[in-house]
Amino acid sequence: MESFAYEAPDSLDAAVALLAERNQASIRTQILAGGTDMIVQLRSGDRSPRVIVDIKRIPETRSIILDDEGLLLGAAVSGAELSARDDVSARYPGLVEAADLIGSTQIQGRASVGGNLCNASPAGDTIPALIANGATCLIAGPEGSREVPVESFVVGVQRNQLEPGEFLVALRLPPAPPRSADAYLRFIPRTEMDIAVASAGVRVVLDADGVCSEARVAIGAVAPTALLVPEAAHALIGTRLDEAACQAAADASSAAARPISDKRGTESYRRKVVGVLTRRAAVIARDRALGGQA
Repeated sequence: MESFAYEAPDSLDAAVALLAERNQASIRTQILAGGTDMIVQLRSGDRSPRVIVDIKRIPETRSIILDDEGLLLGAAVSGAELSARDDVSARYPGLVEAADLIGSTQIQGRASVGGNLCNASPAGDTIPALIANGATCLIAGPEGSREVPVESFVVGVQRNQLEPGEFLVALRLPPAPPRSADAYLRFIPRTEMDIAVASAGVRVVLDADGVCSEARVAIGAVAPTALLVPEAAHALIGTRLDEAACQAAADASSAAARPISDKRGTESYRRKVVGVLTRRAAVIARDRALGGQA
């Protein structure tokens, strides 16, 4: 019979000490934030003994702080909690929309943005949205704290940068200045609870004349990890985000994609779709930044 233990530290120091102790003793640990991915993994056959470390009692993992410095989002905050914050939705609508796409209403009551990121699926919905927003991972561990840009955090399919004894505490997003907005879109072949065949996140900042002064574009489900696409951003900067500029960004995303062919879509199909999603997300972000209805 498999042996499991459960721990729920109530502070960062206690969690770091616990993980360091178990790591030194070569005891497997697994972080529990929302637990929705963990349940699937256990049911799929990965039932080896471990200590499950629940981080939801740690205040820093449960906070949502929105101020002039941006958004500080705890790693264990659920999608439902995030969606309930109208002030967050007003500044980062694309990120909130991405979180809303994770599973059913019941799943969203548990699943967290931090957990979705750490699970490191190529099709994780919140990852392109986080990258588009320039989010940074705040990580705690036995060697102290460190920060890693989200675009560098995931290093492969279900692999991330966390070292033994480390865990994700929170995500920090830069401030959303006036005349800025983001958008996230995905394509799925079946129901709303399917996973993305391709996805795209776009954030733009417009100057007083409506010209794009800053942009970030990220694509998902078309490579082993979600990708930041600087070429797509460059196609948008310095323009009014007209059709030609948005199409150039779409072409750049299609060129950057490294998709596979499988039963859910061919390589060429995914390349085309991710370009279409990039163009549409850029238009939505533009309209939001201008104060229009997307």
